[in-house]
Amino acid sequence: MTVTMLALAWFGVATPLAIIGDRLSVFIKPVPFLALMGRVGGYNHLKQLGVGSTMAGQLLVSVLGGALFGLLMRHNPRRGVTRRTMSIFVLLPTVAFAVLLWPVLGTSYLGFPIASARMITLIGFALSVLVFERTLVGSFHFLVRPKAEGADESGFSPPIGRRALILSGLGLLIAGGGVALLRKLYDDAAFSYDGRQYKGRIVKPITPNDLFYCVTKNVIDPSVDEDLWHLEVNGLVQNPRAYRFQDLEAFKKVEQETTLMCISNGLDAGLMSNAVWKGIALVDLLHAAGPLANAKRVRLYGVDNYTDTIPIEKALEATTLLAMEMNGEELADRHGYPIRAIVPGYFGEKHVKWLTRIELTGADAKGFYESQGWGPDFIVPTRSRIDVPDHESRFSLGQLGGAPIQIKGIAFGGNRGISRVEVSDDDSDTWADAKIYYPGTKLTWALWSYDWRPDGPDDYALVVRATDGEGKVQEWEENRSPFSGVTGFHKIIVHVTT
Repeated sequence: MTVTMLALAWFGVATPLAIIGDRLSVFIKPVPFLALMGRVGGYNHLKQLGVGSTMAGQLLVSVLGGALFGLLMRHNPRRGVTRRTMSIFVLLPTVAFAVLLWPVLGTSYLGFPIASARMITLIGFALSVLVFERTLVGSFHFLVRPKAEGADESGFSPPIGRRALILSGLGLLIAGGGVALLRKLYDDAAFSYDGRQYKGRIVKPITPNDLFYCVTKNVIDPSVDEDLWHLEVNGLVQNPRAYRFQDLEAFKKVEQETTLMCISNGLDAGLMSNAVWKGIALVDLLHAAGPLANAKRVRLYGVDNYTDTIPIEKALEATTLLAMEMNGEELADRHGYPIRAIVPGYFGEKHVKWLTRIELTGADAKGFYESQGWGPDFIVPTRSRIDVPDHESRFSLGQLGGAPIQIKGIAFGGNRGISRVEVSDDDSDTWADAKIYYPGTKLTWALWSYDWRPDGPDDYALVVRATDGEGKVQEWEENRSPFSGVTGFHKIIVHVTT
């Protein structure tokens, strides 16, 4: 059964090995969720632990199922075997699976529409438990003989050694195939790039696609088949529509530079990047659908069953895009092919990847992380960071020969732009203006530099702060929820000697 599920996963079908974690995640609040991640060594390790635990639990339940089957056969070895085993090992688990995991059954890693994906997932699970049931019954009858002289009261003689050996060999062969499948799936998993950061000396105004930061809830990200995929626009609308990829070519294309940042990005971290996106304005699709007066939010669905919501006012802004290209190239799978949302000024979780449905809803709709307890504010606060030099760097005045020490970094004001960047070398007591050498736009980060000449040998606390395009100075928001993104000032220590 486990090998069957691994094979289905290889072909892009969602199985309990992946979606049970999605179902359980929304019930874990941010505090224990982050604590659990810290205990196991990060999100990647947590996902690996989740999949491993699901497989181990599945095997344990299967062992118990085999024991239950043995008890049934002992009490009535000849009648109703198929009927009873099909009910217990196929029908009941499939019904329970459908009821308990209904919210995540629409997951598809190939891009099937949600309704179709839900049916495919159910069929895949039913096939897996049917394989278990047929293997259990077939193996039992292969191992035992009808009652004969010397048989016990159960009606069957003891297992035949040669048959048991054959069956064990087949089991080992299948298990080996499962291990090989698991290794292939592991190689294709998101572990190699999930959590990728972009910071330090390599930072450029436009982030190369392969270095763009990446965060995903998935063990294996979708690889969408364009021929199977379509985009639904429905909910509280007058004219529900379903678009194929080629249908979207009729809409006007928009190109726009926009910076994305993860809500869990630390003051010194690199879970943010900047790119030029090309696609269509979401407002064009919404106008074609005709939103009803009671539509308050827009819920975005990815084929991986990830969802998030934005206010309808934000969805109607001209800068909210459905992007098809990134830096002049087709979106990579990990960045949301064939279409992803770009929602300037909001944290990265709102920029839903692998879009397959846009649903207009009432005011109470919540997405994946909203249901978990993140937020309630998802608007990016003004942030800045020092990329050069590194924390705890050391410089010698003699070696510098009077040349300044160059300090460089980024500043980001969401969709408000950056108007000013200041640097302090005395732990925020005094400030000096830095040069903004790449101002970007209102929707992007700005890159800045500062030629610093220390007063003499000492240990210096270098701090940076930014002012957004609306004139608001970066600050530490004492009352801001820690699950709405951190605020404050990035500080590094630099040691200067003679």
